[in-house]
Amino acid sequence: MKIVKTGSVGWSGGIKDGAGSVSTKSGALAGVPYGFGSRFEGGPGTNPEELLGAAHAACFTMALSLILTEAGLKPTSLKTSADVALEKVGDGFAITSIHLTLRGEVPGIDNAKFIELANMAKVGCPVSKALNTEISLSAELV
Repeated sequence: MKIVKTGSVGWSGGIKDGAGSVSTKSGALAGVPYGFGSRFEGGPGTNPEELLGAAHAACFTMALSLILTEAGLKPTSLKTSADVALEKVGDGFAITSIHLTLRGEVPGIDNAKFIELANMAKVGCPVSKALNTEISLSAELV
């Protein structure tokens, strides 16, 4: 089985004076603005790192939900954020790390088992597998 999802952008202008917009085929994102200012200067709009962080957090959390379900557990709440670090490396930039922060409420599990299963999800989610960067995790059972 192969599933293909599509994201697209349009861009006009140079790197600093130009602007783009991000869309997804599903319509979840439709013409969301991005550009140099939103990526490097904290301006309005989105940026590739923020989008990657959202995708990674979503993928990881779904993978953990699957792992918990297969273990006979039903999470009440799983909340994940992903901090994506973009740094100057040589003559360009690179995503050098992603840190996932998870807070979960899962009846019937102890903290050690929760962290073990969360680490399985970190390694096993498809977005983690696609990335060539350091991925770390902080998990807290509440």
